[in-house]
Amino acid sequence: MSEIITVGLDLAKNVFHAHGADGTGRAVLRKRLRRARALEFFSQLPSYAVAMEACGGAHFWGREIGKLGHDVRLIPTAYVKPFVKRQKNDAADAEAICEAALRPTMRFVPVKSEETQEAAMVFRMRKLLIRQ
Repeated sequence: MSEIITVGLDLAKNVFHAHGADGTGRAVLRKRLRRARALEFFSQLPSYAVAMEACGGAHFWGREIGKLGHDVRLIPTAYVKPFVKRQKNDAADAEAICEAALRPTMRFVPVKSEETQEAAMVFRMRKLLIRQ
């Protein structure tokens, strides 16, 4: 596992999929993780770049995985979609996330703090109430 440089993590309700790649993009790690075991798995790994698709839950997981010493990178969903090679499933998504993160020109989203996410939620709720 020492040759892994990037781990792509596809988030779901109960089961996450991790895909690790070396510098050339060759798959080195493919792992199915239960939600409760995800942090335990990442705490046992050396410090890697961990990439995820940006969403509300990804910011939470980004903060938690970042606390373990990993470099967390969030990628907008639209930038990951072109890298899915075969049918849409969680393992293929994790591989696509990993491949997208290895691109030198990829743009990433910063991980939001809890306070920033709370403020954004208040603004969205206010906008919804005004619209209604």
